[in-house]
Amino acid sequence: MEADAAEPPASVQRLYSAKASGNGDAARASRLRMDGHVRLLAEPGYGQLLAREPLLRRAIPLLTIIFILVIAAYRVAITLDHRATAEAEARSQIGLIASAMSAEMSRRMAEEDLPIESIFATSLPEGATESGRQVTLIDEDTILASTPFRQDLVGGPVANLLGPNQPMTTFGRRAGVMEVAGDGTTLFATVHHLADRSAMIAVTQPEQAVLSAWRDEMNTNAVLFMCTAGVIIVVVYAFYAQSARARSADQIYTATTTRIDTALTRGRCGLFDWDVARGRMFWTQSMFEVLGMPPRDELMGFREVAALVHPDDGGLYELAQRQLTTGERVLDRTLRMRHADGRWIWLRFRAELVTDDESGRPHLIGVALDTTEQKRLAEQSATADMRLRDAIETVSEAFVLWDAQNRLVMCNTKYQEMHNLPDDAVKPGTPYHVVIEAALQPVVSSHLLTHTAGPDDDRSYEAELAGGRWLQINERRTKDGGFVSVGTDITTLKTHEERLMESEKRLKANVVELKSARRTAENQTRQLAELAEKYAEEKTRAEDANRAKSEFLANISHELRTPLNAIIGFSEIMRNQMFGTLGSPKYEEYCADIHHSGTYLLGVINDILDMSRIEAGQVDLSVEMVDLAELFTEATRIMTPTSAEKNITLASAITDGMRIQVDRRAMKQILLNLMSNAVKFTPNDGCVTTRARLERDWVVVAVEDNGIGIPKRELERLGQPFVQVENQFTKTHQGSGLGLAIARSLTELHRGKMDIQSEVGHGTTVTVRLPREHAAESRNAA
Repeated sequence: MEADAAEPPASVQRLYSAKASGNGDAARASRLRMDGHVRLLAEPGYGQLLAREPLLRRAIPLLTIIFILVIAAYRVAITLDHRATAEAEARSQIGLIASAMSAEMSRRMAEEDLPIESIFATSLPEGATESGRQVTLIDEDTILASTPFRQDLVGGPVANLLGPNQPMTTFGRRAGVMEVAGDGTTLFATVHHLADRSAMIAVTQPEQAVLSAWRDEMNTNAVLFMCTAGVIIVVVYAFYAQSARARSADQIYTATTTRIDTALTRGRCGLFDWDVARGRMFWTQSMFEVLGMPPRDELMGFREVAALVHPDDGGLYELAQRQLTTGERVLDRTLRMRHADGRWIWLRFRAELVTDDESGRPHLIGVALDTTEQKRLAEQSATADMRLRDAIETVSEAFVLWDAQNRLVMCNTKYQEMHNLPDDAVKPGTPYHVVIEAALQPVVSSHLLTHTAGPDDDRSYEAELAGGRWLQINERRTKDGGFVSVGTDITTLKTHEERLMESEKRLKANVVELKSARRTAENQTRQLAELAEKYAEEKTRAEDANRAKSEFLANISHELRTPLNAIIGFSEIMRNQMFGTLGSPKYEEYCADIHHSGTYLLGVINDILDMSRIEAGQVDLSVEMVDLAELFTEATRIMTPTSAEKNITLASAITDGMRIQVDRRAMKQILLNLMSNAVKFTPNDGCVTTRARLERDWVVVAVEDNGIGIPKRELERLGQPFVQVENQFTKTHQGSGLGLAIARSLTELHRGKMDIQSEVGHGTTVTVRLPREHAAESRNAA
């Protein structure tokens, strides 16, 4: 027995490894443990994490608050330092500007004889008035000039600028830069005396202008601090949310593991993971319980498991070697293994050979099901089945049992002998129709005696076999949907019954025949009278309808053809621009559409009129000897422009000099209708072939195409007036559905036949058979 502590397979880790999490309760941490051999490797670190988690949960909020307060104190100190620096720089700049300007003006006043205002205006250093600074010239407490110029200051007392009771006008440079209140705001100001001590230069700058950059920096720092604090708070919240999810996951994992173990235990099965390369196997708790062994978390060694297998069922080594050498992925094998109490139990192992993604080692992972009870029940069922068969064989009646799918379950020898069935036909599982077909004495007739509808569905009937034998068959529906049938030989009883009935039938036959002949004669007389009346009425209706149709077609022919001829003629004149250009290219396109639509409508009207004349028998055929090759040439020339639009090849195969007695116009219309249909339903770059050949006294004309084809169910309908394969909602080609009907009618007028052969996706062939001579008789309109 090996005490293995090898690295567990990745698949077992995924199924049985615990999730590292904590809930702040030390007792909870002790109960949450990992199951299986994964615990041997991962539990020490996992336990330390669970033990330290309560301390971390209490320390993290405090550490977070301290961290935020330290950052806030640091930013406040830095901000205050930056303010002091900004004020110091502003004071230095103000002092330097005042010193430079006073020195320059003192020098120029000593050298130049100019007004002091002029010297003030030209002595300003570069950048002296930037950032809101104000430079003023003061003489005897009166402001003489200012830059930038301010009307409210010039000419006024110095108190308007520096405020009352300030020492700077007295002490000058020695007073330095001071903060004064002026114009409602705080100012940084300094005053420097000129050389004559009577005039002074004052430089001021508002505190708001000095601290504007500092305030922007302070606002930026405040926003950054708030964002940082917010991020830290979100991270802390995420930590606690994840911790809560981890606790919930632990609870779900524990509950799921318990349910799976309970289900496996109650189902008498267990899961296993066999590391074939290392010879180690992991069992679930239910697997140990199936074998009556105490559960444990350690891996099972190869020798330990092999010792439990029955020697007659093969060893585990041969089983693993067969799986690896044959390359089979699925294992389905039943073995016997020793129970802890010493008895042998049957286990069905169903597993799949997988490869570990990390180590690349093969593993057999699957389930072992305890089938001992099923084996015992199967043996009991076999014994009961044998006893039942023996009992059925002893009865004198024919017995047969069918399942819910009408397949033979069992029958006795009496049933086989009664129907003269071969041994192959009475094997279990043979379908009902096969057994009936194999019977040498099939059922000739049957008569239902009783029938009880319901769940049991009982019925009893008599059946006559081909050999003259009679059976009384009682059938009853079984609980599983099948039925059982018992047949009793009643041939002797039926023979006596037939003799008695035959005599009675002979007596009644003459009476029945006389009555039947009388009733038949009366019915025939009445039916003939009714038919004569109906015939007269229908004939009158048909004549009236035909007359109305003829009048309607004559009127509609005139009413439609006259405007259509005008539309077609004028549209053709406009399309050819006989009287000048139309202006826009769209007009030419519209004229072409009008001409095409009018021509198409005129052709439909002509087809309808032709069809109506044919149906009314008003077509006169002028039969003459016609050169069929010449008609082929004319029809091909007419169809060439239409076929050229779709790049369809028109080919013909006919022997020169082939002549036939037909109506030239009718034969030409037949060819044009068939070729037009073929071109219409042939895709681009297709081919339409017209053939003609002689068959004794017949001329056979065929039009072939490689178009879309016609479904077989539609072939019988084609050739009838207005019938099309596509309906009005799905049709993709124009047409009235009269082309084939007219062609068929004209063919029949010539005493010929038209046949259509087609295959969807391969094309259609329309064949017309016409007599070579005396094809038709001239028919005059009635």
